[in-house]
Amino acid sequence: MNKRNALRLMAAGAGWAGISAALGLGLAACSEETRLSFNAVDITGADYAKNFSLKDADGKVRTLADFKGKLVVLFFGYAQCPDVCPTTMTEMAQVKQQLGKDGDKLQVLFITVDPARDTPEVLKAYMGAFDPSFVALIPTADELAAVAKDYKVYYKKVDGKTPTSYSMDHSAASYVYDTQGRLRLYARYGAGVAPMVSDLKTLLAS
Repeated sequence: MNKRNALRLMAAGAGWAGISAALGLGLAACSEETRLSFNAVDITGADYAKNFSLKDADGKVRTLADFKGKLVVLFFGYAQCPDVCPTTMTEMAQVKQQLGKDGDKLQVLFITVDPARDTPEVLKAYMGAFDPSFVALIPTADELAAVAKDYKVYYKKVDGKTPTSYSMDHSAASYVYDTQGRLRLYARYGAGVAPMVSDLKTLLAS
């Protein structure tokens, strides 16, 4: 083997070594990500529930970008819900408290599935009963249909004894976003406070 060929092979070997090292680092980074352990369902990279554009109870249009830098827990419900919604909001208030100094890094969002009855006044009072920092979002009927489809959320009006005494069947899980606004977790109803606190701490530390 002449000197020129030897040098060429050495250069090629160095190139492949560099590529392998780069790939190794990439794989290490990926494996680091996958080693994160959550109690909720990890849906990182899902192609739905990426954003919304809805008015809050003050009439201001909000999107996920408004809350960048905070963990976001988003829930669909309604103020006259007898059990699931108040339980979830109560638990989220407890979660915020248990996060301690990191509590201010959590933003809870509540999208009503009953915009006909959930007026801004109603929802301001409702959020205030759990935590004044919680933000309610009020879609129009058409906006609700669109955002529910995008978030794969089920909701249906169930007639009551009078026209205004109806209830709403609806999905009861929460979506969790990291501080960069990326969808990360699907938290089923009834999982409890401690698992949510643990998952949020994991996201803050990652």
